[in-house]
Amino acid sequence: MKKKILDRYSRTRDNQVIIDINAGRVEEIYDDFDKHAPYMKKELDQELVDYLIDSASEIGREDFVIQFRFAALPDAKLMSRVKTSVRNYFHYLIELEFRELARMSRSSVILLGVGVVILSLSVWITNRVAGHETVVTNVFAEGLNVAAWVSLWNAIANVLINWMPHRRQIKMYERLAKAKIIFRETPP
Repeated sequence: MKKKILDRYSRTRDNQVIIDINAGRVEEIYDDFDKHAPYMKKELDQELVDYLIDSASEIGREDFVIQFRFAALPDAKLMSRVKTSVRNYFHYLIELEFRELARMSRSSVILLGVGVVILSLSVWITNRVAGHETVVTNVFAEGLNVAAWVSLWNAIANVLINWMPHRRQIKMYERLAKAKIIFRETPP
């Protein structure tokens, strides 16, 4: 199946997969809302970003280049700006992912702390009322026990399950930020 997906892409002479983007002009690869910003600070068009991410995801571990095709080849200065803006944008996405990982880590630490405190309270209550148990104290102690384990499980799940998708995104964004960018003129 992977081979069929990769057959959709052209390759360079040294067998790198080409992620091909066709646009009439350089301006088309940027969002319209910041028309007066310099190219290096402009937001890339979201459809372009989605296409690059989807393509890099499909390609997997294969080496790739990003090829921009324009009706007229931009001058060297503009090509340099486009390369810089693409790299800057994916570095920005990397920073966002790291922020999300930090937020998730803080949340996990808080959940772990809350779980340990509630579990300790549950054990303390169970030991304190040993021999004088009533239905109410047993239900309360078991409720605390369940709440503690739910909190602990969420902390562990954040680390074991939710961590990896963010790491994969960061690696993909790093690959896109480091990708070689080439320019071609679209034949008339």
